[in-house]
Amino acid sequence: MDRGRVIEFLAQIPLLQRLPSLSLRKIAQSVRVKRYENGEYVVREGKTGELIYFILEGQAEISGPADAEKGNYPTVSLKKFDTFGHENYGCINRANVIALSKLTCLLLSDHYSNLLQPKSIWNADEASEGFSLVERTLCLEPLEVDIFRGFTLPGSPSFRQVFGGQFIGQALAAASKTVDCLKLVHSLHALFILAGHNNVPIIYHVHRIHDGKNFATRQVDAQQNGRVIFILLASFQKVVEEFEHQEVCMPHVPDPETLPNLEELRERRLSDFNIPIREYRNKINSKKFIPWPIEIRSCDAINFSEQSEPRLKYWFKARGKLTADPALHRCVVAYASDLIFGGISLNPHRRRGLKTASLSLDHSIWFHRPVRADDWLLFVMESSSASGGRGLCNGQMFNKSGQLIMSITQEGLIRKAKVAVQNEVPKSKL
Repeated sequence: MDRGRVIEFLAQIPLLQRLPSLSLRKIAQSVRVKRYENGEYVVREGKTGELIYFILEGQAEISGPADAEKGNYPTVSLKKFDTFGHENYGCINRANVIALSKLTCLLLSDHYSNLLQPKSIWNADEASEGFSLVERTLCLEPLEVDIFRGFTLPGSPSFRQVFGGQFIGQALAAASKTVDCLKLVHSLHALFILAGHNNVPIIYHVHRIHDGKNFATRQVDAQQNGRVIFILLASFQKVVEEFEHQEVCMPHVPDPETLPNLEELRERRLSDFNIPIREYRNKINSKKFIPWPIEIRSCDAINFSEQSEPRLKYWFKARGKLTADPALHRCVVAYASDLIFGGISLNPHRRRGLKTASLSLDHSIWFHRPVRADDWLLFVMESSSASGGRGLCNGQMFNKSGQLIMSITQEGLIRKAKVAVQNEVPKSKL
């Protein structure tokens, strides 16, 4: 049987939903096909369980041991995508499994049962505690079929509420775990509805809109306290090689190794005598400084207190170690795509003393080519328009070879920050 078809089939089995793609590929290489006739015993009570069964076609029935008091035999029906044997390998079977029609199963030896117990949804062998902050943020907890739970970890960008890129990355991670690993996201469209609370878990509910031979579509609803606060629509495509061209060229910029990162720029500003240092120190010391999980090295000056052009270029990559799963790397760059991006639409309107506020409203990404999130990527962005309290931003990401990796568009809310009224009586939060 074609291994591609096996992987596609295995990805539809709820038990295997949380597995890393490498584990799924290993299982696809290790299973064998066996066919049974109508009425034939697949598993016999009293025998030692040594196999895990995945029903590929047909129906079967589990017939349990007799109930001594009621004198009947409890039964359970099985159909395509159902699994049995995984709870009994190495133990004595306590029930019979009988084919109710012509039955085709994929059989996995219990020698490979460890593949069903991964350390995380991205890595089978190593616990997520040893990985980078961004990967740990994207290591969702599977709760039920198509339902995952995510958290805002200490040290994550928060901006007083859940970082928009965290919503995008986690929702895409949830969607990615419900499609086979032969398909990767090629486009996504996100809608931010309500602000998220950093200290409340986020529940991601995946809706399987479409599953085809080459494409799959998923909708993900993110909920807190029973309310939908974020929606993601993502389309996945089986990787193919077809026509290719690229008209846009990467701009000439310094190599990332020659540029300081944001932390080094911060230290330089602390020692710059042209800056009112006491005011600056008081401002930056008012909150704890924690480096972002994404390292950024800007090609342009970043100044959020003075007027500037509505455009910016910076190199970025994930800090630390990332598991080599292409779906994870797309989730990481999706996470990073919301950093600083929407704020450039405020650049022409900034001035010293003016307090501004911005919030992401919607966000779209098109993935053009393979990407490594732990290699340097150049993010080129500009804001083409601002009106009606909204700013539109367009971006492109290139790898160091000059290939266009992604195109991004975002519209955000931009406005003057509301000034608190002095002596205003605080409103109850209850």
